[in-house]
Amino acid sequence: MPRPQDVHTEIPVSKVLLRIILSKDDIRKIHTDSEPETLDSFHSFLKCKLGLHRDFVVQFQDPDFGNEFCNLTSLSELPEEKATLKVILKQTPESPRTDSTLDTASLSSLSSSSLEDTPTCRRLWPDPFVTPQFSYDVELKLKRGNEAFQESGTLLNISKDTKSEILDKLAEEMYKYSAYPSREQHDLVAQNLVKKHPCLREPGSVKGWYCWKFSLQFKMGNYRNKLRVSGCSELKVNCRNSGPKQKLKKAKKAEVSFLPDIPEGKTQNVLEEERAAIVAEMKKKRVDWKKVTDMMASTFSLRRKEIVEQPPLGAEVKARWPALFTDEQIEAEFARLTSTDLWATFVSGLDQYLERFLQMYRAKSHCIQTLSSLLSLLDDDNSVQKKRAVILRGLPHFLREDPSKLLKTAETTESEEQVAKGVNIGILLIQEEEDVLDFSVVLEEQIVLNGIRDFPHAVAMLVGLLFALNIDYPKELRYTFEVFQKVLLNVGGEQCSARVQTLV
Repeated sequence: MPRPQDVHTEIPVSKVLLRIILSKDDIRKIHTDSEPETLDSFHSFLKCKLGLHRDFVVQFQDPDFGNEFCNLTSLSELPEEKATLKVILKQTPESPRTDSTLDTASLSSLSSSSLEDTPTCRRLWPDPFVTPQFSYDVELKLKRGNEAFQESGTLLNISKDTKSEILDKLAEEMYKYSAYPSREQHDLVAQNLVKKHPCLREPGSVKGWYCWKFSLQFKMGNYRNKLRVSGCSELKVNCRNSGPKQKLKKAKKAEVSFLPDIPEGKTQNVLEEERAAIVAEMKKKRVDWKKVTDMMASTFSLRRKEIVEQPPLGAEVKARWPALFTDEQIEAEFARLTSTDLWATFVSGLDQYLERFLQMYRAKSHCIQTLSSLLSLLDDDNSVQKKRAVILRGLPHFLREDPSKLLKTAETTESEEQVAKGVNIGILLIQEEEDVLDFSVVLEEQIVLNGIRDFPHAVAMLVGLLFALNIDYPKELRYTFEVFQKVLLNVGGEQCSARVQTLV
């Protein structure tokens, strides 16, 4: 039943901490940065923050019914400080099926049910990885095999077809989380398979799962090739040709939605028209931000196709997608790419490690003079905001990297071209004598975002833009940006370098 439209004026909701339930394994925490005045604007806010592409229904815990979930029809129903909401995506009509020349037997894992279970936006890799249920006959064989192993230590002698079916199901399950799993992730899947079904252990093997790992790697490659043939955008981009070998285009920063397919019911021409409408809207004196937010979500697949397949310059992206270079849309794009709230997660992670980082800085301050100077700034201002800035500015020094590649100071008397010259990726601090006036983000010697209120926010926006534009981190600040992403934002944090692991 469609949601009734409110014709009366909504009661504005104050800033609220929201716990959003998308599924049993996808529960997020976000803050309302502003005060939505209507239910529609609140829906737009959620769509932007959560990176959703489809229509949805919002439900809240109604105290009148023992906190059971009911549809949210008015903002006045929300609690004042904290609320748990459930977001239910509306189903899209099934598109008519057509015959395919692809071998349907080899694509048994691409049944209609599995297509529904494989979202365009991937889930985060689970910890631990849960071995999926296999078909009834395979599960029956494994049950009997496990019983025999417990009784006498007898290993199961499985047929080639049964092994292939097990590997097919594992590859399908892994693809839900990553199109290109790492070596460690292959190891974990093979280990968990043998742990759950000990009858599948390999005779004569110390660990009992090495051959399963290698078989799984080959099967995953075959599975990617089948999806590539069937038209998956994320995999077609790496289609081999007769030309020189190209760099593999895949998610390198733990993105969960790296190169999504065009949404059902849309075409590339339709999305291009929406992109042109965004450009036109951004030129108006009074921008309709709800309209822009909806169109930016709708055109996500087109934008990623342009950025990933033929990486353009930052200035070219800004000309074609001007809305992307605003705080709100940087956060929305980051949410679409990683299912993570950029600013709320960044500042929360920063506060979590605040005292630990300060303690480590003090321990090193006797041999790193700059750290000592930064810490002395807290003598006059010991606020949380100041501590955040000191931690971020001191990080390159502590990690023995080049801090001049992250932050450059300029005076108001200098021209924009002068201050941005030589800065490929970084942040500008604009000051007048001793007063800090502004922070700006620079990409490819161009100021792409200015008017930022403080240094922590500038760092978050820089990281968000690097994700949005698929730009690699500068080599001179490899470990600094690894801390930003994997420690503070906890995106891909399960795999850190040895140097970064010492911080946590």
